[in-house]
Amino acid sequence: MQAEELKKLIEQGLPGAQVEVRDFTGGGDHFEAVVVSADFEGKSLVERHQAVYAALGEAMRAQIHALTLKTLTPAQYQQRR
Repeated sequence: MQAEELKKLIEQGLPGAQVEVRDFTGGGDHFEAVVVSADFEGKSLVERHQAVYAALGEAMRAQIHALTLKTLTPAQYQQRR
């Protein structure tokens, strides 16, 4: 799987989200993603991650070995800059 494919899956599952994905080993199965969504407002870290996993569906079980997630609201993202 390519990082761009992963990005598109997350964007489709979380409309309006800003998504950055990086393949950090170059092997197509270990990724790091930053997902910024207003839908994360008021949600726990576990709920945010579950939303991303749901967006990835079968790819999470079959093609992705490792995924490091940073899930932020727009306000949290602005504070990081």
